[in-house]
Amino acid sequence: MNIWFDNYSIEQLNAFKDDTMVAHLDIQFTEIGSDYLKATMPVSNKTVQPQGLLHGGASVALAETMGSVGSWLIGDPQKIKGAVGVEINANHLNAAKKGDLITGILKPIKLGKTLHVWEIKMYNQEEKLCCISRFTSMLLSK
Repeated sequence: MNIWFDNYSIEQLNAFKDDTMVAHLDIQFTEIGSDYLKATMPVSNKTVQPQGLLHGGASVALAETMGSVGSWLIGDPQKIKGAVGVEINANHLNAAKKGDLITGILKPIKLGKTLHVWEIKMYNQEEKLCCISRFTSMLLSK
């Protein structure tokens, strides 16, 4: 079952990020399935803490970006003006080092009329789970 309002393309998902933190962190959407999204973020000088490891805040930024976009894709663009975060948490499980590429996978936990709860799992290049996040978002009506 397809959860998205329309058949969106990867190009459409990546087109709206100009002049945003998403562009600054080099987050790229790479895949859209019937009930999931994938995106990547490089571990670079933009996303590391002083020890050269992925900053937890960067992981959370990737999770919130993916969850907000997921909620936006579910809503009818004629009826909503966007999606905003309500709550987020993250557990950092394994380190990622400068030079790695993090891949996030977004899947729904609960999709209501206005509130959505998402799970975002982030993996390093060795496919080790680095972070798991739960994100709650709310659709804003026009």
